Amino acid sequence: MTIFSKIIAGDIPSYKIAENDHFIAFLDIMPLRKGHVLVVPKVEVDKVFDLPDSYLAGLLVFAKPIARAIEKSFDCNRCGISVVGIEVPHAHVHLIPLNDANDLNFLQPKLKLGEEEMKEVQNLIISNL
Repeated sequence: MTIFSKIIAGDIPSYKIAENDHFIAFLDIMPLRKGHVLVVPKVEVDKVFDLPDSYLAGLLVFAKPIARAIEKSFDCNRCGISVVGIEVPHAHVHLIPLNDANDLNFLQPKLKLGEEEMKEVQNLIISNL
């Protein structure tokens, strides 16, 4: 069972942004930028392109309003999307507020946000959904 499956099951707490029967979105606890959200299918599949077609299409449809809320919430040119999938063997996409291409550079140091700051980011994005 992956860490994402444990979050989906409620065994590990998260800063949830949105959820439906097939997907969940929550803040990355080691974000590249404030507003970095993970969108995860509830089915445990390792690679994003191994998802059934309906889940692959549904993932983007589910992510769309969240991406728009991120753009409203933060000073950014757009919300970028990235599929990396190296650290957690559970398909997911990253939604990250961008001002330049380096904002998607996963080799740069991650932010360390406290619990209050994470809750503020969570509430801001939710308020713009």
